[in-house]
Amino acid sequence: MSSPRARSSSRTPKPIEDPPTDLESIARIDASLVFEHFTTDDAWELGSALRARLLPIATPVVINIALANQNQPLFHTCTHPGVMPDNDSWVARKRKTVLRWGCSTWYMHCKFKGDEVAFREKYGLGNSAGEYAIHGGGIPIRVTGVEGVVAVVVVSGLKQHQDHAVVVEIIRELYY
Repeated sequence: MSSPRARSSSRTPKPIEDPPTDLESIARIDASLVFEHFTTDDAWELGSALRARLLPIATPVVINIALANQNQPLFHTCTHPGVMPDNDSWVARKRKTVLRWGCSTWYMHCKFKGDEVAFREKYGLGNSAGEYAIHGGGIPIRVTGVEGVVAVVVVSGLKQHQDHAVVVEIIRELYY
C-alpha cells in the first residue's frame, strides 16, 4: 500500500554545517542552548522539526528526546526504514554520557580527540566504558532557573559531527 504523501523529498537536502572542534567554542554553544521552559509540547516541536529537517537525507536516523531524571521518552522516531537496534544502543550510550558529564557528546569527543581508551582511563570506567559514547549527537536540554540537565536530545545515524550539528541548528532556528 503506497502513501499519498511522499516520505522523503526529491530535492537536494540542505547541507549540515560542520560544528566547531575547539572545546571553548563547543562549551560556549552548549551553554547557550538554554530554554525558558521544556514541556512535552516543546519536545514534540523540537523532535518534529528535527525529523522534517532530516527527511530529505536518505540515511535512516533515530531522533530521541527523553527526560533526564526518569528516562521517560518524550519523542522517539526514525526518519526512514533501515534503522537497526544498534541505533537505539547508540542513543542510550550518548544519553548516558550527557547525563554523567552534563555536556554534549561532541564536546567529549573533541576533548579526547575520539580516543576511547584515553576516555576510559581518565574516568576509570573499566568494563563500564561501553555504556558511554563519545560520539556527537547527544545534547543536554537546560532550562533557565533549573539546576542541571532536564532532558537529553539525541540524533543517531549520520556522521557524528552531523548528528551534533543538526540538533544545534534546529534548536537555534526554533528558539533563538
